[in-house]
Order: sequence, then structure tokens, then C-alpha cells
Amino acid sequence: MKRIVVALSLCFCLIFSLLLPGCGNTLTRYQYTYLDVFDTATTLVVYAPSQSRADEWAKALHARLSEFHWLYTIYESEAGLNNLKTVNDSAGTPVTVDEEIVSLLKLGKEAHTLTGGKVNIAMGSVLSLWHQARTDGIDHPETAALPERSALQKAKQYTDITTLTIDETALTVELSDPESKLDVGAIAKGFAAREVAAFAKKLGISSALISVGGNVVAVGGRPDNTPFVIGIEDPSGEQSYLFTVKVRDLAVVTSGNYQRYYTVDGVRYHHLIDPDTLYPAEYMTSVSVIGPDSGLADALSTALFLLPPEEGKALIKKVAGYEAVWILKDGSRLYSDNFEQYTTS
Repeated sequence: MKRIVVALSLCFCLIFSLLLPGCGNTLTRYQYTYLDVFDTATTLVVYAPSQSRADEWAKALHARLSEFHWLYTIYESEAGLNNLKTVNDSAGTPVTVDEEIVSLLKLGKEAHTLTGGKVNIAMGSVLSLWHQARTDGIDHPETAALPERSALQKAKQYTDITTLTIDETALTVELSDPESKLDVGAIAKGFAAREVAAFAKKLGISSALISVGGNVVAVGGRPDNTPFVIGIEDPSGEQSYLFTVKVRDLAVVTSGNYQRYYTVDGVRYHHLIDPDTLYPAEYMTSVSVIGPDSGLADALSTALFLLPPEEGKALIKKVAGYEAVWILKDGSRLYSDNFEQYTTS
């Protein structure tokens, strides 16, 4: 139940600010919310010619998201399915997997190279210690504690991404080190949202928003031929959102320290762990990335959160078609070179 409550608090990480379609437009806006995928709140906004068609589309999109949830979870097993928990549990042995797992893990390796190791899907041994400490701390705040530094240092020995072997032809993956573990939290939601957006177009959907936690993908624009308008949440909570951005066929992904956290001795510890220090990064309160591929945008938002802002600016400058905004601890904003082309207020 606590995990569902946390998910609800994340629902508006990015707040939709949608105007009504113009007069004479035959498409109507329908909205659906789910709490059963990726341990977060998922919202689908679909413009459809009828309620029945919208319901049909939403059911299909939700089913596709559920498939990705079960493929990418590292916490739950599903009968007859080799998912990432299977891969972790079978470390040292090749595992035959679905193509969607191969594609995700390829993105993970590419993100590792692009970000200089700041995004590392082989960090599971370290992140599992933080996950357990956070879960225990939320369930029993009176005894909340940090993971032991010695345990973190030992776990770091098993985070070498080269232990992950991907055979695209045979559709097998293997962790050669039995102590290694995958954790794809930095890319899975963005990748799944990207794939579901592509699936939506195949269904004939021309106008929709798909929000999986802090990952929003716009399918086309609004039916009146204007862009979707999305609010970037205020990390301080003093107002609903700081400003809005306009997007069409683009993703908006946010990483922040106000999402998943727990408190130890009055200090908050969030879930975005720096692979170098093994502790939560403290450079900023949030970073949002806009770009065409929500999987890559997800990876970039994580990396930018873990890097000093100036190093982050240098990284985003290398990736054509992507822009970012950083919300610093003092509330000030730092923009990449062309981010402000998307702002509306």
C-alpha cells in the first residue's frame, strides 16, 4: 500500500496543461490513470472520435505497458516469462529473452558510453542496498538508516557493465559475474513510453499523451493543430509548476530529488545514486530533458542530475535534438543553449 501512495504522489511530476479543442473538431479528449505498471502512476490522454474507441485504444496501450512492466521488473517473477529478474537470478548463465529486453539493454550499454558511466544499468548490486534501506526506512522511520559504506564499496565491485553480454541473433543475455545485477530504472520507463507511443500511432491514434511517472511522450499535437502544453513541476512544492513547455511528437522527461526518498536523522536521501560516490547526488533539485526519443531522454535526465551542471551542459550539447533545464538548489534555472524555444511561460 505504501508503494501505491508514493506512486500517487508522483502522478503529477509533469502536469498536463491542456486547452480544449477548437469548435468543430470531431475528436474528444479522454483521460485514463493506472497504478499497476512500473511502480508509479501512468496517465493516458487520448483524443478519439468516440468513448468506445477511446476505451479500446486505452485498453490496448495499457496492455502494452503491462507487457513492458513484466519484462523489465527486477522484483517480480511471472510464470512462463524470462524477465530481468530471471536474468539477475540466473547470473552466470545465458538466458533467452524477448527482443524488447535485448533492445532495452542495448540502450543501456549505449547510455553508459554516452554518459561516461553515469548511467550504469549494471549498478543493481549497489542500488539494491539503497532500495532496501529506503523501503525499511519508509516502513519503519524510527529505525531508518543508511546502507553500510563497507557494503556499498563491496557491491561496487560487481558493477562492471562489460559483464553483460548481449547476443542479438540468439536473443540471449548473460551476466558473466554471478554477483552482478541489473537495474534499468534509469531507462526502462522512458523506453517503454517510447515504444507505446509508436504502438499508438500503429493503432491509428494521431493525438495523445502518454505519461509514465516522470516520462511524458506526446503523440502528434493537439487536434486543433497546436502543440501540447506541459507543466514542469516546482520541486519545492510551493506552486503546481514553474513554467510550461510546448511539444509535438517529443518527450519530456524529469529526474528530481523530491520523488522517491526517505529520511534519516532529519536528512532526505533520494533514489538517484552517483556511481562514483555511491550516494545520492546533490547538485540540483531537478532536471528536465526534451527530445524525440524518451528512452534516451530518460537516460540523459538521470546523467544530467548526477553531473555538475556545467558538465551536464557539455554533455547535452553533444546530443543533437535534445535540450535541458536544470532547477538548482537556490531555485534558479539553467538552460541548455536552445531549451527556451519550447517554453511558453
